[in-house]
Amino acid sequence: MVRAQLRELYWKVERLIVPGLKYSQETYEEELFRIVQPGMVWLDLGCGRSLLPPWRSEGERRLTARARSLVGVDPDLAALGDNRSLTDRVAGNASRLPFRDRIFDLVTANMVVEHLADPVSQFREIARVLRPGGRFVFHTPNARGYDTLAARMIPEFAKKGMLRVLEGRHPEDVYPTFYRANTPRQVESASSQAGLRVESIKLFVSTAATASVLPLAIVELFWIRLLMTEPLRGLRPNSIVILSKAAD
Repeated sequence: MVRAQLRELYWKVERLIVPGLKYSQETYEEELFRIVQPGMVWLDLGCGRSLLPPWRSEGERRLTARARSLVGVDPDLAALGDNRSLTDRVAGNASRLPFRDRIFDLVTANMVVEHLADPVSQFREIARVLRPGGRFVFHTPNARGYDTLAARMIPEFAKKGMLRVLEGRHPEDVYPTFYRANTPRQVESASSQAGLRVESIKLFVSTAATASVLPLAIVELFWIRLLMTEPLRGLRPNSIVILSKAAD
């Protein structure tokens, strides 16, 4: 109850300081609605319990209804079992995808790429299962974003507790991060070596990470306003990347 009241107060403050600011997951959802076309064969990597946050379940239902099929891959069997948007569920990871070549029109990954230990080989696997002209779309933190830089200075043992307070995430849903394809330069290098072309890399701001701690959130919101200016673009915390495989 108290948490909900604090959140409501945060939203009021956010609308005053940064009118029109969107949560990064909302921006990602809008991008998917632009890209997902009727009849697509779609693979979501690290699908977890849902494609989008639970409070976007209606948007997720409308989005996934467009695809002919939606296959989810995740190493967490419990999470796979909870996901109700998938046509098929596969236990696995991006290092060795259990699919034949050239069968997917679209591959997506929502807050997964930061966890890839060897993005070049994993991007190659993604390129292998994409049809010519297919796309790989992912939403991930910008490694040079202010919140990621701060998080990387926090000892691992303290991160789970902080994420529980700030985001309400359970410890079992917190995984090791590597940030090896999380800057524009890293993405361009990994995709080039994997045979994928960069269509776009969008860096953007999101809701304050400290939203549940209002005094800190107010300071962060004024910082976010500054990040919306072009000179500070590189410090924006989130990115959406679109890669494509060359047509035959």
